[in-house]
Amino acid sequence: MNKLRNTVVFIIVALAIGVAVAFFTTGNALTEEITTIRFGHGSAESNERHIAVMHFKELVEGKSDGQIEVQVYPNEQLGSEAEMIESVTFNDLQMVAASAFSQYDQRISVFELPYLFDTYEEAWDVLDGEIGKEVAAPFLEDNLRIIAYFENGFRHITANKNIENPEDLRGLKIRTPEFPISISTFSSLGANPTPMAFGELYMGLQQGTVDAQENPIANTYASKFNEVQDYLIMSSHQYMPLPVAISEEFWQSLTAKEQAIIEESALEAAQFHRNLLTENEEKMIEELEEAGMTIVYPDTELFKERIDRVYEAFKGRFGDEFVDQVIQAAE
Repeated sequence: MNKLRNTVVFIIVALAIGVAVAFFTTGNALTEEITTIRFGHGSAESNERHIAVMHFKELVEGKSDGQIEVQVYPNEQLGSEAEMIESVTFNDLQMVAASAFSQYDQRISVFELPYLFDTYEEAWDVLDGEIGKEVAAPFLEDNLRIIAYFENGFRHITANKNIENPEDLRGLKIRTPEFPISISTFSSLGANPTPMAFGELYMGLQQGTVDAQENPIANTYASKFNEVQDYLIMSSHQYMPLPVAISEEFWQSLTAKEQAIIEESALEAAQFHRNLLTENEEKMIEELEEAGMTIVYPDTELFKERIDRVYEAFKGRFGDEFVDQVIQAAE
């Protein structure tokens, strides 16, 4: 009987231990549930933007020991830039890297004023400083928390004719993004700005719907516009950052540790993107020239003489003080 009783006791203890192990294992599994971030952007997989977003994914997943998963959707898979930003406002998408934030607050377009910056370093100092934070703050009202500024770069013109001064732009049908400052800039230079979705641009150039386009070197290179354009004009007419935003609703659902990992990784990836793009630009220009493009370096002072009204219009809307503050910071 004692032997039987001891056996029963042993079985009961073993079962109890098993239940306890199962309970604590299940509890840990619940506390270590994976957090998923869906991250959309509009560039091709060959673009530095995608490489930078994938670097962000690597950083976040590494720092979180795999407890935060980043799913990346490039090449406008989830819609246009404007549509993806809207998805973030609804918390249907967690993160986006895009340029079309001015639809919610046009003050962010101040960075796009023509010839505001002469160098990348000038732009980065402003974006990473108090003005960058000040401009980002109003987007919280639309559920958009801007946590970093990735790189879009300086924009340059491609065309099937040589362009050395504003007179060469007169009447030229040039594709621009549907941003007020982009349209205003080329109108002031005498061109005929024609907004068109980026995904339609190659065919638009190929079919002659538009005669020219303007984009950062990386976009021109990755999209192979050299196949349908003969000239690359190094106009440097606008600088554009690439804000990276996360849904504020999603952000508030995260732990402080998760927030720190994401923000830290975004800032690291932003600098990675900046370095990658600037280091590769010269090589991309050389390869575009080898592929048959003629590289033109116009006298940009001639273009700067024509853009006063763009500044006046922006000041008229948002005030001299705000614009002058940005100009002073850029200097």
